Amino acid sequence: MADKDLKRRSGASQTEAGQNKRGSQSQPGRLDLIDAINQVFAEFELAYHNQYLKAFADPERLILTKKYWLECLSEFQPRQLVTAARRLVKTQPYLPTISAMVAACEEGGELFGLPSPRDAYLEACRAPAPKAANAWSHPAVYHAGKATDWFVMASEPEHKVYPLFEHNYRQLCERVMRGESIEEPVTPALQRSLGTPLSDEQKAERLDALRRKLQV
Repeated sequence: MADKDLKRRSGASQTEAGQNKRGSQSQPGRLDLIDAINQVFAEFELAYHNQYLKAFADPERLILTKKYWLECLSEFQPRQLVTAARRLVKTQPYLPTISAMVAACEEGGELFGLPSPRDAYLEACRAPAPKAANAWSHPAVYHAGKATDWFVMASEPEHKVYPLFEHNYRQLCERVMRGESIEEPVTPALQRSLGTPLSDEQKAERLDALRRKLQV
């Protein structure tokens, strides 16, 4: 099945990662990745046309190359692959190698506007209350802090809290890279003022009454 899907010419495969034009349900995760690889090579063909045709003049060589890339890049999310490829064609004048693709994918979070786990942790720790009202770099940072528990983050030492935060944050990052939307935190409504502020005279009267009470 993989060989057959990979035989589609790159230029003929403009399907976005995560979609399968034929809608097969046999191996949905695998087929999503195959579509992503085809999309990556479509990007390369458009951006490096002459280099691409020279490198893959033999259709069988193209199939073998796609299979090899599929195996080497299987740890990444389909959208991550397509986004990394788009970054590479904008920054590299030559047809990218697998190592360049891996390096671009490992930047993963940056490609989707996500800070590194360490930066996210520091941002969550430094955010003032109410947390939901903070200007977060990405909603995933807020939700990772919330899942970790704000009180725990404020009261426990970093060596205990950070691994838990990192776990929660990476799970959220994977969801973002799969194309899911992370909800923005809901800012709490401002509490209404209770009663009318006391005048200076009323404050003085209450202070005198408190003093008399304490002298009894």
